[in-house]
Amino acid sequence: MKKLLYLLIFFAVSAHAQTFRVTIDPSLKEAVLDGRLLLLLSNNNNAEPRFQVADNAQTQQVFGVDVENWQPGTSQLVDVQAFGYPVERLKNMPAGDYYVQVLLHKYETFHLKTGQTVKLPMDRGEGQHWNIAPGNIYSQPVKFHINPMANHEIALTIDKIIPPIAQPADTKYIKHIRIQSKLLTEFWGRPMYIGANILLPGGFDEHPKVKYPLAIFHGHFPADFEGFRTEVPDANLKPDTSARFHITGYNRIEQQEAYDFYRQWTGAKFPRVLAVEIQHANPYYDDSYAVNSANLGPYGDAITYELIPEIEKRFRGIGKGWARFVYGGSTGGWEALAVQVLYPDEYNGSYAACPDPVDFHHYTTMNIYEDKNAYFPTSDFKKTPRPGMRDYLGHVSATLQEINQRELALGTRSRSGDQFDIWEAVFSPMDKDGYPKRIYDKYTGTIDTTVAAYWRENFDLTHIIKRDWPKIGNKLKGKIQIYVGDMDSYYLNNAVYTAEDMLKKLSNPDCGCQVDYGDRAEHCWNGDHTQPNYISRLRYHQMFIKKWVSEIATRAPKGADLKSWRY
Repeated sequence: MKKLLYLLIFFAVSAHAQTFRVTIDPSLKEAVLDGRLLLLLSNNNNAEPRFQVADNAQTQQVFGVDVENWQPGTSQLVDVQAFGYPVERLKNMPAGDYYVQVLLHKYETFHLKTGQTVKLPMDRGEGQHWNIAPGNIYSQPVKFHINPMANHEIALTIDKIIPPIAQPADTKYIKHIRIQSKLLTEFWGRPMYIGANILLPGGFDEHPKVKYPLAIFHGHFPADFEGFRTEVPDANLKPDTSARFHITGYNRIEQQEAYDFYRQWTGAKFPRVLAVEIQHANPYYDDSYAVNSANLGPYGDAITYELIPEIEKRFRGIGKGWARFVYGGSTGGWEALAVQVLYPDEYNGSYAACPDPVDFHHYTTMNIYEDKNAYFPTSDFKKTPRPGMRDYLGHVSATLQEINQRELALGTRSRSGDQFDIWEAVFSPMDKDGYPKRIYDKYTGTIDTTVAAYWRENFDLTHIIKRDWPKIGNKLKGKIQIYVGDMDSYYLNNAVYTAEDMLKKLSNPDCGCQVDYGDRAEHCWNGDHTQPNYISRLRYHQMFIKKWVSEIATRAPKGADLKSWRY
C-alpha cells in the first residue's frame, strides 16, 4: 500500500512539473552519443551558466541525467527524475527568470583489461573540466521564466561545440614530452599517453656533457610549465581580484613572481636541475595520483619506469634514484609522499605540502574506519552536517554533503571529474560493473566498511609507513617532509597530526622526518614562514629545489656526482 502511495505521489508531481526537451542541431553532425546531459540555470548573466557551478554561496544550479545511445534526430528529456545541485529536484526550484543552458559531457567506451566495459569522459587536453572539454556540445544561454509547477516542456537546442585546445610550443627553456604508455594502453584497451613539461636549466646548451638531477613536481594538470615567464609583467594588464586572498591585481603579482623565477633560474647561484611537471590526466580526473590503481591502472609504474627514464634519456638526466626528488602541494603533496613511500629506491626526497588525506582516520572531516556516515555524526536526535570547506577563520562555505551532491549531479559512478570521486576511483577496488566501488553511498553517506579496509591496506600512507617500516625504513629516513597550514581549507591538517604522531615513534631507524605547520594558513601552505600564503604558493620550485640541493650530500651514495651540474 505504501509503495502504491509513493507511485501516486510521483505521477501527481510529474503531471504538474516543468520539463526540458533537448535536441541536437543537425549541423553538428553528431553520431550516436553517450554522456552526462547537464541542465544549467543561473539567475544572473555574469557568465554562462556552465561557468557558475561551484561549492560556494554564489553557485548556480545544475541538473544531470545519464544519456546512452543518443541517436541522431532524437531528443532527450530532463524531467523530475534529474538529480540536481544545490536544489535537488526541478520541482523545488524557486519560480523566476533564469538563463538556461544545456551541455553534453561526452563519454567514450573503454574495454578494460579486466574484461569490463565502461563509459567515461576521456580527457581531451583540458585537464578534465566538463565545461571547457573540447568536443563537448552545448547551447547558448536563453532567458526563460521558470515555473516548476507549470505543466509544459521547454525546448532547448544544442548547436555549439567546444573547439580543440592549442598545444603549447617548445621554447628555449621549456620543452614538452608525450609518450604512449605500454602499461596503460594494455590496461585501458586503447592507446593511452602520459607526458611532462620540462624546464631546462640555465646553460643547458652551453654544457652539452653535463647530466642533471630531476626535480619532479606533482600537481594538477599543467597545460604548460607554470610560474615561469621570460618577459617582464604586462604593463597593460587589467588587474583582477582574488576572492580567496582579497587582493586586487593578483594576476600582476603572479606575472612578477614568474618573471623573478626566470631571473633566479638563469642566474649564477641557482642549482642546475631539470624541473619536471608530470601530465597524467585520465578518464576520471586531471591526474592519476601517480600510483597503481584498480580503476585507473598502473600509473605509478608508467610514470616511474616509462616516462621518467625517457625524460632522462632525452634531456640528459643522471638517471639514478639518488638524483631524483619529488615535491608538490595538495594532490601533488599526497603524490610526492606516496611515490617516495611506494618507490623508495627511485626517489631521494619528498616535500609534501598541504597533502590530501595521508591518514584515513581523518578523511577530511570523516573517519572512514569508525564513522557510520560520511555526512553526519551518529546521533539519536541531531543531524549536524560535517563541514567540507572553510576559510582561515573557520567560516564554513560548504558541507561534505553539499560537495558530494554537486559531484553526483555532474556524474554518476565516480564520473564527475572532481575531488571525492577521484579519491574513490584511485583508492577503491573495482566493482562488478567495472566502475569504482563506493566508499560510501553518494546520496545517503552510508560508509562501506569493506571498502574502507581495502583503502587502509593499499593507500592509507600513515598505516603503510608504519606497517612497512622494518622493510623500507633505511630507504626512507630523512626523505619525508610534510607542511600544512593549521587552518587548511579542506581540513587536511587533521590527517597530518596523526601522521606526525606515528612518524615520531618510528625506530630502527629513526625517521629523521620534518613536519611543520603554518599558523592560520589555508590550503597550499608550503612551509615558508617568511611570506604570506598568497606569495609562498607561487614559489614551490625555487623553494624546494634549493632545499633538496642543500640536503643531497647527506643522502647521496659515495661517489655520486654532486659537482658537475653546479656550474
